[in-house]
Formats: sequence, C-alpha cells, structure tokens
Amino acid sequence: MPWFVKTERFLRPYVEMKPHLEAHRRWVEQLRGQGQVLSSGYLVDGEGRPGGGGLLLLQAGDYSEAEALIQQDPMVLSGGVEWTLQQWRPAVGDLGVI
Repeated sequence: MPWFVKTERFLRPYVEMKPHLEAHRRWVEQLRGQGQVLSSGYLVDGEGRPGGGGLLLLQAGDYSEAEALIQQDPMVLSGGVEWTLQQWRPAVGDLGVI
C-alpha cells in the first residue's frame, strides 16, 4: 500500500494550538486502534526545540483516500496549520516500508 507524508506548519502560537494538538493525538490513536497505519510527530531544530510544525506518515490506497483522511485531522480542521500532502515512493534505504 502506498505511503503518504503530511507536513504542517503552525499559523498560530502553540498556546492556541494546544487543544487542537491534543485532539489530533486522540484522533491518531483512534485511527491506529482501527487498524490504520500511521505515525505522527513534531519537528525540532538542531537543539531539540519544537519548530512549530509536524509530520504525519500514513498508508492509504491512493492520494484521494489519504487526502480524505487528512481532511478529518483536528489540526487541519482548526485552520491553524498550513499543510501539504505528498505520496512517498521509497527508492533506496533500509526502512522496510515497501
């Protein structure tokens, strides 16, 4: 099944995004409990400080399916993030996700 990558950047201060981030975490855990393959995390700088954005990796049948799922993400629904979605096609490496 194809892999997709959603990247996002906060458009509002963390304190305003925190409730949506907590809802996002619950949403991810709910999907995982339903068998959806996905993983979510935040991006940090060279000193380990959060940089105001995140990354979500997920498997879906095609781009439309992945996009429909992302449209349900509480972070996206909040309007507080700018995001992109791309399919990832592994070419070289040892991640074993093919």
